[in-house]
Amino acid sequence: MILDESIKALISYRLESAREKLSAAEDLFEKRHYKDSVSRSYYAIFTAARALLATERLDSSKHSGVISLFNQHFVKSGEVRKEASKWLERAKLYREQADYGDFYIVSVNEAEAQIQSAREFIEEVETVIGKRSRPA
Repeated sequence: MILDESIKALISYRLESAREKLSAAEDLFEKRHYKDSVSRSYYAIFTAARALLATERLDSSKHSGVISLFNQHFVKSGEVRKEASKWLERAKLYREQADYGDFYIVSVNEAEAQIQSAREFIEEVETVIGKRSRPA
């Protein structure tokens, strides 16, 4: 797939943003701010998903739309493992509970698992983008 320079720049920007959000999640985890760590982990995953969507010139203004497009164009086709879809869905749920749920407590294990999921999700997306960027 041939991508024009503006799309390449957008993909690169989103991947760097995803990595930055992951780094923030790790910093928050180290400071024992688990709810905020979970939120940043979700946004790392979400932003990486948007980077991959950009390879097809797709995006959505809604989180549910991004997730739907990601599943439809990359998971359903088998280009991305089904597990990545589960990481994205679970991260969204945890983020919503952490950000909006009264009395919701995020355990150290949940926060750590979310960071690991974000790492793996970003790696998977980077691999797929790399494959899509190579000339046929």
